[in-house]
Amino acid sequence: MSEQTFNPPLPQKTVLQTAAQKAVPYLAAVIVSFLVAGVFIAAMGFDVLKAYETIFFTSFRSLNGFVQTLLKLIPLMLHAYAFTVPLTAGKYNIGAEGQFLAGAIGATAVGIVFASLPPLVLLPLVLLGGILAGAFWGLIPGWLLYRFSINEILTTTLFNFVSFNLVDFIATKVWADTAAGHPTTIAIGEGGWLPLLVNRPPLHAGILLALALAAAVYVYTNRTVAGYDLVATGANPRAAKVYGINVRRMFILSLVLAGAIAGLSGAIEVAGVQHRLIEGMQSNFLVLGLIIGLLAKGNNLAVPFVAFFIAILEVGASAMQRTLMIPVQMIFIVEALVLVFVLMSDVIGRRRR
Repeated sequence: MSEQTFNPPLPQKTVLQTAAQKAVPYLAAVIVSFLVAGVFIAAMGFDVLKAYETIFFTSFRSLNGFVQTLLKLIPLMLHAYAFTVPLTAGKYNIGAEGQFLAGAIGATAVGIVFASLPPLVLLPLVLLGGILAGAFWGLIPGWLLYRFSINEILTTTLFNFVSFNLVDFIATKVWADTAAGHPTTIAIGEGGWLPLLVNRPPLHAGILLALALAAAVYVYTNRTVAGYDLVATGANPRAAKVYGINVRRMFILSLVLAGAIAGLSGAIEVAGVQHRLIEGMQSNFLVLGLIIGLLAKGNNLAVPFVAFFIAILEVGASAMQRTLMIPVQMIFIVEALVLVFVLMSDVIGRRRR
């Protein structure tokens, strides 16, 4: 009988080791970006260490700082998902801002028209109104792409400007609050307000909705057949079509889902923070959402963590401006440098491989 040699299996890398190896280049890119930003801060005559201490620790020094970070996290995370979900199907949604405002309009309309309904009825209707309005705002570019092959980047961007004018019309002509001194509607019924988890400082239940949506997006895109169809469409549309997936419908679905997510963000902003429609309430959520989506590389699991990091920077930047008089635009430079160096790390990694 011939002897057989036994070759032990090669050790396999654990998931944690693999994740750590992937995270090292990104961590290095973040560190380098802050070092470069520190040069700018020092050149302006400010204390670099004090500035960074303010940026990183404001969110954790007090309950108020942490609550403000969570409130900032909600729209940032949802706007990022409005970008990464269609990106899963290979489509680029640049219209989260308009879909956010459409959701805010839908939520406000329901909250005002049905203001007398009890909270158990009105609040779900307000949120549903925002979701449906946002989904409709995503459906239109999706249909234009399906029917006329019009690029979704163009249509979603242009629909942002349509939503700006629609907000102005509703806030000044339909349900205007004449005492506000700014294009603003009257308040929605109190039954449509999100309940508070913490009273002082106020933290509404929208954070729970955002976290639940993050879990739902992950399960949908990674654990369901419909989500697999979406991923397969983005990975290789031609192959997906050969295997029977209607890729054009997947394109529409991805934009509708993105609109619904952004619309929910608008509804949460109305029901939890503003309690009315206000011109300019979208802030800079769109740009930050795109940055988060790009930093996360379209990975839906990574979005909440990246969004939390950006929320910390945003809250810290406000504190830095108040206490050290450093222009808040400096944090925009930091965020841009983080994105540039992270993308550069990918280029370097590909060339090394």
